[in-house]
Amino acid sequence: MPEEGFFPGIKRLLVGRPIPSHLAQHERLSRVTGLAVLSSDALSSVAYATEEILRVLIMGGIGALAYARPIGFVIAAILAIVVFSYRQTIHAYPSGGGAYIVARENLGETPSLIAAGALLIDYVLTVAVSIAAGVAAITSAMPQWHINRVELSLGFVTLLAIGNLRGIRESGRLFAVPTYFFIVSLLALIAIGTWRALTGAVPPQPPVEPVTGQGMLSLFMLLTAFSNGCTAMTGVEAVSNGVPAFKPPEAKNATATLMAMAVLSITMFLGITLLAQEFRIIPSEQETVVSQLAREVFGGRGLPYYLVQAATMMILVLAANTAYADFPRLASILARDRFLPRQFMNQGDRLAFSNGIVGLSVFAALLLVIFQGDTHALIPLYMIGVFVSFTLSQAGMVIHWRRLRGPGWRTSAMINGVGALVTGIVLLVVAVTKAHEGAWIIILLIPVHVLFFRATRKHYSHVAAQLSMLGWKAEPRRHNTVLVPISGIHRAVVQALDYAKALSDDVRAVYVNIDPVATVQLKRDWDKWGQGVPLVVLESPYRSLMEPFLEYVEEVQAQRPGDFVTIVIPEFVAARWWQHLFHNQRALLIKGALLFKPNTIVTSVPFHLVK
Repeated sequence: MPEEGFFPGIKRLLVGRPIPSHLAQHERLSRVTGLAVLSSDALSSVAYATEEILRVLIMGGIGALAYARPIGFVIAAILAIVVFSYRQTIHAYPSGGGAYIVARENLGETPSLIAAGALLIDYVLTVAVSIAAGVAAITSAMPQWHINRVELSLGFVTLLAIGNLRGIRESGRLFAVPTYFFIVSLLALIAIGTWRALTGAVPPQPPVEPVTGQGMLSLFMLLTAFSNGCTAMTGVEAVSNGVPAFKPPEAKNATATLMAMAVLSITMFLGITLLAQEFRIIPSEQETVVSQLAREVFGGRGLPYYLVQAATMMILVLAANTAYADFPRLASILARDRFLPRQFMNQGDRLAFSNGIVGLSVFAALLLVIFQGDTHALIPLYMIGVFVSFTLSQAGMVIHWRRLRGPGWRTSAMINGVGALVTGIVLLVVAVTKAHEGAWIIILLIPVHVLFFRATRKHYSHVAAQLSMLGWKAEPRRHNTVLVPISGIHRAVVQALDYAKALSDDVRAVYVNIDPVATVQLKRDWDKWGQGVPLVVLESPYRSLMEPFLEYVEEVQAQRPGDFVTIVIPEFVAARWWQHLFHNQRALLIKGALLFKPNTIVTSVPFHLVK
């Protein structure tokens, strides 16, 4: 094994050794790891969905918190409808039924790009919201850390990025334990809380005042509370998007994972909502609802309380992994269709879409810094993208069934039609109630993404048209003038001259005169070491090296328009990376200056220095 350099060694330490392509099949997800990797977002959202409902209802007084119960049941019913609709999508699109693919094949290009833009935004917000909520769980248990929530958030983003850069299977193993720890902890909390409520062991609560007068809730406030609670539905589409990531049979394993996720999500969401009502939990800026509920159920901040908080923190932070699984995959599909830069198509040496992972991490980190890691400030931006993709995906499935008209197509179309109608209504409610809280930014960003997608596609189509061999005819061989910029006589220059003479019979060494004494000495030495190559000396009254040389290149091109001009640069390669600091970067400057000149080729002849 050859010795690795400093930076490659750091990379291997962080992300591990490369995985060969033929082992990609072994990197697939089982049902157990699939639930951890692709369902953590949906499962974790129950930790803050109830709190977002109560934060609105409390504005109508303590008595208004009673509305959380019916709102919770409505949201649970909608969640069940959406899950059942996506179950249809998995079987119809076993190769991955993301909203972009479904909309592209059934609704057309523009709806598919709207869905893609909404999803990419949603995935970035998933990372930001999940990590911010996880940090809120930490600061609820340890209030003294509240002032460091931005630093904590950025640290978790870094850890998630490294974990995902290591590859799918290792990510699944990394995230499986915290996910199941959260499920067990929260179900235990709900079970013990329910037992205490049924046996009358709930501490006495002050009487509740009726909702009257100034505490009267408006319809708009109720709809706002409902739209806040719909965060419980985020992440549902992740399993249908990630069907190809499962082990065979992919569709069957994905369906089983989706149904398990639905049962767990509905159970935990309703459990928290009903127990919050029973224990009269009041939302607070300094402590989450789950934290307050755990204190009440377990009788203080003992070991069970801290276990629940630890589990909540871990699942919320790791819930961002759903976005890390789907954002890079969607970006790679868009890149394949030429709507995003092609770099997003490339899998890294750990079989992960590394560029997508890095891009997602950077955007999420920026959001966390801008919004200071505040969950409540981020959530209004969150759900527009979710329900845009929900609605377009389900509407596309209705067209899909109508086009195929196979056995039972009417029933399938009706199921997806109900899903499209319900999610469409929720989308309108969310857009209306959240617009003044910042959701207008997302409503604006989605068409901006569509414009960017189209501009990218137009660019690639323009490039492809120019590179096409259609109608191409061979041109007569052109003359090649080779210029070798030099700063003196040394071995690197002699080596570059040898290479230049192999390219053309017209080779010229170019020297810029900024020191007359050195120029005289160079001319003497050139007769001995110049190998018969003509020496061109350019005057520079203002001691500039670049400007005279670039002017000479233009002069040569003007003399022979349409012919090639090749610049051969003698370049030192230092033995150690830090030794580059002791040498100028003139070669890089020349390359940058000539990059956009047609028929101009710049190449370096490296001269490797030894240690």
